[in-house]
Amino acid sequence: MVLFVYLGLFTWNIRTGYVDNLASHTGLELTRWVLTPGRWVWTRLSSFWERYVYFVGLRQENEVLRDELARANDELVGAREQASLAKRLTGILMITPPPEWSREAARVIAHRLGPNAALETFVIDRGSRHGVEINTPVVSPEGVVGRVLRYSMNAATVIMITDPNSKIPVVSQKTRTQGILVGRGPNLGMTLQYVALNAPLEKGETLVTTGLEGIFPQGLPVAEVSDVSREGASLFLNVQAQALFDPKRMEEVALLRKIPPPRPPEATEADDALPDTSTKRPKGAAERKGEVKKRGRNEPPEARPQESLPRKKRGEGQ
Repeated sequence: MVLFVYLGLFTWNIRTGYVDNLASHTGLELTRWVLTPGRWVWTRLSSFWERYVYFVGLRQENEVLRDELARANDELVGAREQASLAKRLTGILMITPPPEWSREAARVIAHRLGPNAALETFVIDRGSRHGVEINTPVVSPEGVVGRVLRYSMNAATVIMITDPNSKIPVVSQKTRTQGILVGRGPNLGMTLQYVALNAPLEKGETLVTTGLEGIFPQGLPVAEVSDVSREGASLFLNVQAQALFDPKRMEEVALLRKIPPPRPPEATEADDALPDTSTKRPKGAAERKGEVKKRGRNEPPEARPQESLPRKKRGEGQ
C-alpha cells in the first residue's frame, strides 16, 4: 500500500513537478528558519568579540595615556617650579649693592611667624662659615628685610624690621623727612616716630635708610607711608607705614657685606719683606762697651777669662 502510494506520487510528480516545487519551497523555508537564528547568533557573537577586543585595546591605550598625562603633569609642575625659582633668583640678582658693599644670596629654611612667636624672625642657610656676622643686613628685591640676630656655622637667625625690637633711622624719599621706624609685630605694620608736626610728610612716600645706625647702607627702601595723622596734644605726627615685602612669600633673600678697604702700599711692602736670614751673632755686652780687648785668633780657650766665676778680692792669691 505504501509502495503503491509512493509510486503514484512519484508518477504524479514526474508529470506535474508539484512535489519538487513543494519540496523546494519548503526546504528553502526550513533552511531559512534554521540559518537565520544561527546567523543572528554569529553576528552577535562576532560583534561582542570585536567590541571586547576593542575595549581591551582602548583600556590599555587609556592606561598608557594616563601614565603619559601623569608624567606631563609632573614635568609641568617641575617646569613651573623652576620658572618660579628662576624669577625669584633673577630678582635677587637684580639687587644692586651700594658702593663698597657685596651681595650674597641665601635661602630661607624656616619661618617663625605669628602671635605665638617670641620674635619676628626666620632662619637662613648661611652662617659664620660664609662670612655672616651679627647685624649683617638682609634685603629682598622689594627692600630691607632685617638684620642677622645670631648665627651658627651654617645657619643664621634674621630679625625682621616688623619686630618691635627693630628700630631703623629712615628718611622719606620725596620730602626728606626723618624719623625712627619701629616695628609693631605681625600684621600690625610699623610706626614712624619723632616726626615733627610741621613735617611735610605725605601718604604713599617711600622711606629709605639713612645709614646713621652703621648697620644698613644709605638709600635702601624700607617701607611705605600708609597714614599720616595728628593725635591730641602730641608734639609729633602719628605716622603709620607698611613693609615692602611679604614675609609669608619670602623664600630667598640677599646678604649685604661691606667690602674691606684695600691695604695701604706701605703695609703691603712691610708684609711682603723677606725675613732677616743673617747668621751674624749679636755682640756681647763686653764687646759693646769695649771692656774686653781683642784677643788673638790662636789664643787657647783655657786662657780666656770665665765671666761666670766670681771676681777675686784684692790680696787673695798673691
